Amino acid sequence: MPYTDLRDFLKQVDELGELRLVRGADWNEEIGGITDLAQHQINGPAVLFDDIKDYPGGFRIVSNTLGSSSRTALLLGMPTGKSWRELLPIWRKRSKEIPNAIPPVEVKDGPILENVVSKRDVDLSIFPTPKWHELDGGRYIGTGTVDVIKDPDSPWVNLGCYRASIADKKRVTLYISPGKHGRVLRDKYFAKGEAMPVVLVFGQDPAVFMAASLEVAWGTSEYDYAGALKGEPIPVVRGRATGLPIPATAEIAVEGFIRPDQTAPEGPFGEWTGYYASSQREEPVMEVENLYYRNNPIIVGTPPYKPPAEFTAYRGLLRAALLWEKLEQAGVPDVTGAWCHEAGGCRLLLAVSIKQRYPGHAKQAAMIAAMCHAGAYLGRYIVVVDDDIDVTDLQDVIWAMCTRCDPERDTDLIRRAWSGPLDPAIDPDKKGFNSRLIFDATRPWEWRDKFPPVVEPSLETRMAVAKKWGDLILGRGNGPVLPAR
Repeated sequence: MPYTDLRDFLKQVDELGELRLVRGADWNEEIGGITDLAQHQINGPAVLFDDIKDYPGGFRIVSNTLGSSSRTALLLGMPTGKSWRELLPIWRKRSKEIPNAIPPVEVKDGPILENVVSKRDVDLSIFPTPKWHELDGGRYIGTGTVDVIKDPDSPWVNLGCYRASIADKKRVTLYISPGKHGRVLRDKYFAKGEAMPVVLVFGQDPAVFMAASLEVAWGTSEYDYAGALKGEPIPVVRGRATGLPIPATAEIAVEGFIRPDQTAPEGPFGEWTGYYASSQREEPVMEVENLYYRNNPIIVGTPPYKPPAEFTAYRGLLRAALLWEKLEQAGVPDVTGAWCHEAGGCRLLLAVSIKQRYPGHAKQAAMIAAMCHAGAYLGRYIVVVDDDIDVTDLQDVIWAMCTRCDPERDTDLIRRAWSGPLDPAIDPDKKGFNSRLIFDATRPWEWRDKFPPVVEPSLETRMAVAKKWGDLILGRGNGPVLPAR
């Protein structure tokens, strides 16, 4: 990887011309509003906030860090300046070439130890934690967070991304959705009547964050995957209270224990579906034993908003590649593309393209896409299209649905599938299950050869026209066309 840590990454983002510095913004909703503005632009800039209202200069926040194809490509060691569609096959190839795992390496020192504060002196109010959304129930320091949790029954160390809000100067609430690895591990501790040790990291190497945000297989440490992404081990230091590994180059980290009998009010919070997820309720709270932070620390914010948002950018690429891989592993032949669409928060709307080979091929692909690990959690719509459809282009996918899919013949319903508490379409008292609707938007197998041809120039003609006339039509043009009046 061409960068060493978050700060080096941001330096290179700045060199790409994709970093904006904002001074004097208010932590109370204004930083959230600016972030929303940046995220809703196609390939909008990363934003670094400094001199935040009520806080000294140097205590910073960065948001929309991975909200462009070039910044995601920089993280993953791919060429910048390409579209998401162009990056998908490149990442598919690169992902197969990276090592399966490069475990972290323990070091004695690192920038995260520049400031170490013990429990008695911990004061989380020193950090400019935003109120990201107007109706949030608190200030969320953990949106672009990495949570370090160890399996109580094995050496496995899991990294996850779960929202965290400041309950008071020494306590942080941590919400983990049912079914997530962190929630399963927490429940194991609580079933034993034990407190769960945990480290919350609020600014870190982008590769560590990306690994923590993906559906890495049960029992595989995201530290190992992050090391594989970078091609070198992630340096870690041991937490003094928990013994858990903390990224040595992290910006801010807290460690402590979550106990089954200690809770604090949490929520509501604007979530990735584009809605406030729930009302305020009691959730487990972590008592901070130690606070670690670098000089001039940077909080990484990845607050969800109504899609498209930062997380729909980079996760769309990674989840699409993973979904494609799972389809092939399940034996589905001639998969030509996959995409997790931004409008559905990269979960609720999945599209797969295939080159049809036999009757039922499309249905097979749809069923596996709907229920494999990469597509199962809180999905809703799965669309399978022919290989002439640009699976990343929502207009193209919808066109195929409208013109090749007959509702009576080409739709199927899967009931009682894996949902979650963030599903806005499910009655608040009935959360847990939802359904999946499958659209076979391929040309009907039985008479595919009789299907009307598409009205568009051939690929050869389009390429020739684009080469000859593309700059004029799609670029800057050749100056004024009409005479001045």
